[in-house]
Amino acid sequence: MSPWIVLLLLAFVLSPLSWLIPSRRQRGQMDVRLRARRMGLGMQLSSQDWPHWLSRQPPASCPQYHRVRRRGSQDCWVYWQAEPGRWLNQWREPCADEALAKALAALPADVFKVEVNTQMVALYWGENGQDDALQRIADFLQEQA
Repeated sequence: MSPWIVLLLLAFVLSPLSWLIPSRRQRGQMDVRLRARRMGLGMQLSSQDWPHWLSRQPPASCPQYHRVRRRGSQDCWVYWQAEPGRWLNQWREPCADEALAKALAALPADVFKVEVNTQMVALYWGENGQDDALQRIADFLQEQA
């Protein structure tokens, strides 16, 4: 009987250690973030206030992938993906620039927001999706930088 008690006590003591092991999803996110770092992209978790009119509410803390822009770039804009493939600005108007609309359409469906200012290009991504999603995001950020 005593070996069973010892085994139960040992299992009881060691069970919290299993909480420290990252889940499959967390390991996947870490791999994506490391690959992004090797591609020259910056990444940070960013708190966002999302527009109320989005059909699906993104998480409050969302991964932001960014790249520094070249000097002399003056254009600034923000677009949200209301539905997969449908990009709208803050006034809910679709993208009027044909080249930009085509580039936005090539992004994965779980990209929530793309923001460009004079200093950087930022993209807020849910980190779900296919294997080539990171490459498409890196290409977009490089093209817009």
